[in-house]
Amino acid sequence: MKVTTAALPLLPLVQRLLPGLPGLPGLPGLPELAGLPGRLTGLSMTLVKASALEAAILAGHVLLYPSGIIQERRPVPPVPPIGSGDSCSSPPPPRLPAPTGHPVVLLHGFIDNRSVFLLLRRSLAQHGRHEIESLNYSPLTCDIRTAAELLGRHIEEIRERTGSDRVDIVGHSLGGLIARYYVQRLGGDLRVRTLVTLGTPHAGTRVVPLANAHPIVRQMRPGSAVLEELTQPSPGCRTRFVSFWSDLDRVMDPLETACLDHPDLCVENVRVSGIGHLALPVHPAVATGIRQALDTAEPETGAGTDTETGTGTGKRAGGLTVA
Repeated sequence: MKVTTAALPLLPLVQRLLPGLPGLPGLPGLPELAGLPGRLTGLSMTLVKASALEAAILAGHVLLYPSGIIQERRPVPPVPPIGSGDSCSSPPPPRLPAPTGHPVVLLHGFIDNRSVFLLLRRSLAQHGRHEIESLNYSPLTCDIRTAAELLGRHIEEIRERTGSDRVDIVGHSLGGLIARYYVQRLGGDLRVRTLVTLGTPHAGTRVVPLANAHPIVRQMRPGSAVLEELTQPSPGCRTRFVSFWSDLDRVMDPLETACLDHPDLCVENVRVSGIGHLALPVHPAVATGIRQALDTAEPETGAGTDTETGTGTGKRAGGLTVA
């Protein structure tokens, strides 16, 4: 392939998509780019497969969406029959062992509902998590702060009903940002043990500028007042954060905005390769990573400390390759 200087303006983009691409010490011949066609072909196939998967997930989600519009029914504790304390009554049935782990709260993204977590919920239940709550917030919600306050009230109700002192949260996209605001700004670190975010714009996203008409979209833009609040100090934060971000997430602009970086938070960033934004709460490989994150014991180094580097900034964990 003959490469001319006309292609040079595209090199920064190519090097961003292909982090292992060598530099350009000299223009004549450009021998370092000899293997570029094959690598671009591989990247194109990955993009095609990821796009096809996103389209299939979107089609399936459109069908499931009506089933998740209403808030899920809360379990009602059984009422003991009259006279159950009588000595002549039959002995009570044996009690099942209490479920292990903390309750898990699932929080969906923008203009979505709890139906997006159908497969993840099933995966968590099959692996021993029986206290799982999928919460809906109104698509008319116009303020992340208000949604975070509502989340706090739901968590208090869950704690009272289950008897658990803390919960775990999995938030997709905007749901992760709402949960993070609750943890950092409303004292939720006392109630939340682990917060897992999936494709959450922690530093803001610039995608779809025309969507700025919606107030909550403006709050997800870089430099918004809400995001500036989240950059403020959070000393002693007790919650552990695990952020899954995808290298093919077209909703995140730039891609790295889904990485969480804060000096006071205990953060692990997990890169997912080969899938897009909609696949993050659906793909089985990501579900496995989420289960591992929830099963991990709380770090002994204390809040605000990265267990690997000794600092509070988010570390980049080993990634997941799913395509």
